[in-house]
Amino acid sequence: MKKVYLFCSNGMSTSLLAQKMQDVADAHNLPFEVKAFPIGTLGEIVIAQDPDCILLGPQVKYLYQDTVDKYGANGKPIFVIDSADYGMMDGEKVLKKAIMAMKKAKK
Repeated sequence: MKKVYLFCSNGMSTSLLAQKMQDVADAHNLPFEVKAFPIGTLGEIVIAQDPDCILLGPQVKYLYQDTVDKYGANGKPIFVIDSADYGMMDGEKVLKKAIMAMKKAKK
């Protein structure tokens, strides 16, 4: 089971996107767990849950480099969700990008 975790200001808007991503994964029988959390919990969630991919909401993109510096060891994919995809709540597109990032990280 691959864990794809989304983080934003307080986890509310990303929870909608996370649910749409989970629905896509479930519809295609993909072994993914997609969840959303407030950015303030990033450190404890990463340590406790060890997600396979970390996605940041556009509103917290200023934390991208700090997140990569702290948790990007071993090539763990970390990226900021595209604003247009986020605005459209395009769960399928964001999930595809997460899958591609994880595949690229394996190489």
